[in-house]
Amino acid sequence: MKKRLKRLVCAVTVASLAMSMLTACGGGGGTSQSSTAQTTQAADLKAEDIIKKAAEQGKVGNWGLGNEYEVLALLAKYNLPTKYLSQDFTMDGFDDDSILLASAMTYNELGLVKNDYDGGYKYGDKVKYIDMNDEGVAMMEDNIFTTKKFAKENPETTAAFLYASLKGWEYAVAHPDEAAEIVYKAGSSVSPDHQKYMASEVAKLVSTNTKGEKVTDIGNMDDSAMQQTLDIAKKYVTLDDATANTKFKALTLDDIRDKTFITKAKASDGKFNIEKKSVKIQLKWLPQAQFMGYFVAVEKGYYKEVGFDNVEIVSGGGDIAETTAVNNGTVDFGVTWETNLASADASGMDLVEIAQIYQRSGLVLVYKPEKFS
Repeated sequence: MKKRLKRLVCAVTVASLAMSMLTACGGGGGTSQSSTAQTTQAADLKAEDIIKKAAEQGKVGNWGLGNEYEVLALLAKYNLPTKYLSQDFTMDGFDDDSILLASAMTYNELGLVKNDYDGGYKYGDKVKYIDMNDEGVAMMEDNIFTTKKFAKENPETTAAFLYASLKGWEYAVAHPDEAAEIVYKAGSSVSPDHQKYMASEVAKLVSTNTKGEKVTDIGNMDDSAMQQTLDIAKKYVTLDDATANTKFKALTLDDIRDKTFITKAKASDGKFNIEKKSVKIQLKWLPQAQFMGYFVAVEKGYYKEVGFDNVEIVSGGGDIAETTAVNNGTVDFGVTWETNLASADASGMDLVEIAQIYQRSGLVLVYKPEKFS
């Protein structure tokens, strides 16, 4: 079997992960009559059975770059050793069966596993997955944040930026195909086909909560989901500095978020007296549909409507840390995960979440049913 080229398509595997589509591998997942029968048998197994079998063989995979905490919490839920295999940024380990339960973001790696476009592994519906939301171990991902100092000194700017950004997200969720095209034209190197897939899946994360319920209040900071995230983080995150670690364990939601600005934005008629006419937002990764709401807001002129002369979307990736960029004033706003923000604040930064864009976790563990018959 040919090795696929390593590719980071999405900011999540810490963030997601990657670019330059994997070279397609022929024969990725054909089934015989016997394997079809095995799939039927495996369908009767519960998630717990699947997880235990993979864990017993030491074949649960994760990137270990920030979202492994959900995997650890899942293993602990079933009284299993909290260990996982290091997974690279391709799905080759899943393809060659060296990993039985492979981490995948619904809007990225899962699409590559299932789809037959360029870079896909072509498994289609022959694979299944375990959803962190269904398992009760979901952690909140992409949000919008700034520094407490910036928000205090620029309240109108902060509220206006949220107003326009949320308007962009609302449009993107309602028109994911168009949003995908906008992001692609903005410079994404993710293929158009995969970009459309990503956009449709990201829309689900923005408009559906951890319980599978429809969310119309985009950007809502749900107490229950955010508290669950913080509780899991406190259990599994260990900071190197002892003082920071102690502070981290003592953090509350009110220490890391402020609902004032989203409340102001949603109550507004769209008119603001902004203090700063030009602002920047730092992404977690390179341009892709994961961040489509901001690109849509630029393209549709939503930022200009509320008074901005310019809003620059700054790519992430490489050595760029979004928390550092915002904290040191290189940019005004950023996209990060709740756990990252809490860890940064405990380590001495001055960050605050002002909107929760993703309402559910995008992490799943994908598997081949016939391997568990």
